[in-house]
Amino acid sequence: MDALVLARWQFGITTVYHFFFVPLTLGLSLLVAIMETMYVRTGNPVYKKITQFWGRLFLINFAMGVATGIVQEFQFGMNWSEYSRFVGDIFGAPLAIEALLAFFLESTFLGIWIFGWEKLGKGLHCIVMWLVVVGSNLSAMWILIANSFMQQPGGYTLRNGRAEMTDFSALLTNPNLWVQFPHVITAGIATASFFVLGISAYHLLRGKGQKDFYMKSAQIGLIAAVISSILVAMVGHTQAQHMVATQPMKMAAAEALWDSEAPASFSIFTIGDEKNRNDVFAIRIPTLLTILSYNQVSGQVKGINDLQKEYEQKYGPGDYVPPVWVTYWSFRAMVGAGILMIVLSLYGLFLLWKGKLADRRRYLFLLPFAIALPYIANSAGWIMTEIGRQPWAVFGLMKTSAGVSTTVGPEAVLFSLIIFTLLYGALAGADVYLMVRYGRKDESEATPFAGGEDDDSKLLVSAY
Repeated sequence: MDALVLARWQFGITTVYHFFFVPLTLGLSLLVAIMETMYVRTGNPVYKKITQFWGRLFLINFAMGVATGIVQEFQFGMNWSEYSRFVGDIFGAPLAIEALLAFFLESTFLGIWIFGWEKLGKGLHCIVMWLVVVGSNLSAMWILIANSFMQQPGGYTLRNGRAEMTDFSALLTNPNLWVQFPHVITAGIATASFFVLGISAYHLLRGKGQKDFYMKSAQIGLIAAVISSILVAMVGHTQAQHMVATQPMKMAAAEALWDSEAPASFSIFTIGDEKNRNDVFAIRIPTLLTILSYNQVSGQVKGINDLQKEYEQKYGPGDYVPPVWVTYWSFRAMVGAGILMIVLSLYGLFLLWKGKLADRRRYLFLLPFAIALPYIANSAGWIMTEIGRQPWAVFGLMKTSAGVSTTVGPEAVLFSLIIFTLLYGALAGADVYLMVRYGRKDESEATPFAGGEDDDSKLLVSAY
């Protein structure tokens, strides 16, 4: 393998590792803030314990997210230095703002929140947590501003072989951002909701601790799960329609649609021959893809073969087809996991309405395993988004092959790939260990949240 292949593997592995932690940080910060708001409004000490219980787990996840995110930006200047030379004038600005503004806001107020129990007033302490929520989501927004330029570039001019920014507001108003950002945020809330719901179900099954404590947690998680899983599907549908208009090749690959169709059929199951670009076996629903793409029964969806010819005329000779099987199956993994989340959450809401949630042990047994569903959907969706854009690093402007460093050799990339993979694996193992350790404790075993002399507090402070 050459440096390009290794650099792509390294960036893909480190990004997917990092994205294990980001959605939970985004969503759990919001749920913890809601829990603390309920404590402030009601004065019920149970909500304080609930806030501290889930706050512990949020802190562990946040620490791991920071650790896995540090190397992301360094790769742009090292393995992808040619990419940085070409687009750094644009790409660097939102990343710098994210680090200097949003991340500092988030981490500073998180520190105040951790050590401010019993030192700040209840209302002020709750406001601090809401500022953590603002910082977390602003951080995600600036990252997605940078990524949206890669998906749909705008506000630039080409000068001296580089893309230079001419309109900063165009980055902020990028149409791709405003379909991608809501999708990421609602996915984060769904991740946190099933996380809370799964752990609460585990404790309800054990029958230890205060049932009221875990029922209240489960109710919060369940209501948030219903809302977020439906919203993530709705905004995902909008994002897919935007993709049809701006990156039709990605949608064609996601549907294994080799030839243009009007109206176009939706693939339920396809085994394709990528080399010859045709179907070996396919089950398709007529007209459905056109309906999903345009909200009407008439309209053409362009296929891979026609788009390849179109791109050759526009951009010159080359292969403009992404890996179809990866794009196709990652799209279905994301959608399938999302549908299961909607079904599980709606059934749980029905049980909650009937007052039977705590009695349906088979349903409760499924929920800890359902924690994996949003992680599958998040990872598959991100893989589909990035691999489906290939061969472009910046769509229509720069191919991925042109962005790799000309001075970093394959040996150096291979060495760092192995080190980062092992290091991130160790961090993921530490995260799972800490999550399991604190998630299995019931509220009666919980020690002071932070600042105490017990081993648990020292471990959490060290993690921060």
